[in-house]
Amino acid sequence: MIENLSKKRMVFGISCLILLTIVVLIIESKWMKAGSRRQEFVIENNSTCWQRETYEVIKDCHPCTAFEIASKSQGVCVHTHNKEVLKCIGGEIVTRSCDRVAWLDERHYWSFQISLTIIGTLSAAISFLRQKTLNRRTILKIQRELGA
Repeated sequence: MIENLSKKRMVFGISCLILLTIVVLIIESKWMKAGSRRQEFVIENNSTCWQRETYEVIKDCHPCTAFEIASKSQGVCVHTHNKEVLKCIGGEIVTRSCDRVAWLDERHYWSFQISLTIIGTLSAAISFLRQKTLNRRTILKIQRELGA
């Protein structure tokens, strides 16, 4: 296990991990700059009243159904697979494409946090048991040496 590594190898391994972390952060920051602007996709004809007039959101951003995506029955579902329903001041009801679904992002966030908590708890328990085993082995070794 890790206790059998020499000091040089541990320092080398930690240095490699730090370097890898920095490289990943640099790459992610470059990708975020390129894709950070919000994209609006206008697909349907005669549905741009929300660009000219004030509008009210009737139904918040939500995922399109699998049928709408596969059949391309609604053009707004083609690019982002999400849509929201708007009502313009003139009374026209329009569907437009949107980037993110808030409740879906929140669900992904909480499932990620729960999985990290479970993994952290398991790691702590395994570390505790491993340390307990190593302590027991050390005590038995000392007792054998003192008994001999």
